[in-house]
Amino acid sequence: MSAALRSPPQIEPASAALLSDPLDFFFAEHFRQRKLCNLIEEMALAEALDWALTAEVLDFLRHDAALHVRDEEEDLFPLMRERCPPEDEIERVLSALTAEHAGDRHLAGLVIEGLEKALAEAQPPAAFPGLREAMIDFARNERRHLALENSVLLPLARRRLSPDDLARLSARLLGRRQESAGEESAGEESA
Repeated sequence: MSAALRSPPQIEPASAALLSDPLDFFFAEHFRQRKLCNLIEEMALAEALDWALTAEVLDFLRHDAALHVRDEEEDLFPLMRERCPPEDEIERVLSALTAEHAGDRHLAGLVIEGLEKALAEAQPPAAFPGLREAMIDFARNERRHLALENSVLLPLARRRLSPDDLARLSARLLGRRQESAGEESAGEESA
């Protein structure tokens, strides 16, 4: 993409400094995901294709969102299972969130496929049957999911996780991002 076509990102990256406080980092990531939902809804209703925004949304869905789900399912959720007493009923919450992740992956796949077609055919998402609805459904479901995480999961994590737990969680999140950056660099070098 030429420099003339590039625009500033609509979804600002989270500060790497937040990784030292993983629960604040999760909250910041949730804010970024709410911004994604707003942009997806705008795109779904737009009559013209915004090339830069479409590419940014695709990148976020393929990388940032997928990385975030791994952070939760591989690190935060297991840690919460270890630390929460039965009266917290954490398994019920985590089961619901995990099921929602599966539904989100399905909808995200439809959105990614549709937006790739939109770029390939230089048409707005509204030109593809079912894409507008999938985008709006994704945004609606994601907002509901984020509300549960922000109102139940993160406050409970603040009460149940020890400083050592948070330090280990921070290290895992940082390591995953370094690994992901290394994979992206290797992919760019082989292209």
